[in-house]
Amino acid sequence: MSINSFISPNIVLRLSTKFHQNPTSTFLSQPLKNLRRRSLFSTSMASSEPKESPSNNPGLHSEPDEATSSYFLQQTMLRVKDPKISLDFYSRVLGMKLLKRLDFPEMKFSLYFMGYEDLASVPSDPTQRTVWTFGQKATIELTHNWGTESDPEFKGYHNGNSEPRGFGHIGITVDDTYKACERFERLGVEFVKKPDDGKMKGLAFIKDPDGYWIEIFDLNRIGQITAIAS
Repeated sequence: MSINSFISPNIVLRLSTKFHQNPTSTFLSQPLKNLRRRSLFSTSMASSEPKESPSNNPGLHSEPDEATSSYFLQQTMLRVKDPKISLDFYSRVLGMKLLKRLDFPEMKFSLYFMGYEDLASVPSDPTQRTVWTFGQKATIELTHNWGTESDPEFKGYHNGNSEPRGFGHIGITVDDTYKACERFERLGVEFVKKPDDGKMKGLAFIKDPDGYWIEIFDLNRIGQITAIAS
């Protein structure tokens, strides 16, 4: 039976028109795109410059704008269902400290800033403690919208690792991944990946109480684990 029996005249016309407008687009575009990708990859690999140089990373600026010279990454915000459970996990399991708590009664939410800073230098004045907290690097901001902890209709937050995927994880450096994971197991922490699971041996992923992923790695192994990609 002819293939035309399965294709309407309108479809044939659209295909024919598209082919004549750009003969390569219909049948060759994907192979050509793949070839260009391989060519770019090969060029960057053959370059004598570091992989991280602007010449190997289109779009990367070699010199940041002077106006950004004092910028730094200060916080990552995670929404949590129950602050009591989350504070227990981040302080008892991961060893973080509560740097600052901010409550907003009119808007009915609270913020808990967690980190690994030395609290000995924290100002006693509440306002100055806020300023001090916002001057620390790489903190976790746990956001609690009041009432979620007791709302039977609340289904929890999207962790970014199921469709549609977006946010992935945070990462914690530990002294020894295997020893840390043995402790996590004793504490009943849920694992996404244990150190010897999968192809990348020596690093792990755990979940916090809201299901957010946390990568666990140590400096003695991370170089070897990623050597092939370096």
